[in-house]
Amino acid sequence: MSPQSRRIYDLFILNLALQVFDAVATYKGLELGWKEGNPILVRAFDFFGVLPALLLFKAKACGLLFLLNRHREHRLVAPAMTLLAGVYCVMSLVPWLVKYIGLLAQSL
Repeated sequence: MSPQSRRIYDLFILNLALQVFDAVATYKGLELGWKEGNPILVRAFDFFGVLPALLLFKAKACGLLFLLNRHREHRLVAPAMTLLAGVYCVMSLVPWLVKYIGLLAQSL
């Protein structure tokens, strides 16, 4: 595997992990009474229910990641996957971790 292919594969796995983290953190956060920040997802919760909406949105996101990974030779795939990982780190990973660490600190 070329270094470029390996980099894109690593970004692919990172993005899949971020999607799984976001789904689990969102589901558990909603069980704790916290609010979802994405208004589109909130509407989907009302329409489909929480778990089906999360599965639908995460399946769509993972489908996009699979398509990007299949076209790894395209010059924009690596920057796109890097941008997606950055957005999910800033908009999901960090906010959820802060909330969960705050919850842990309160329980100590």
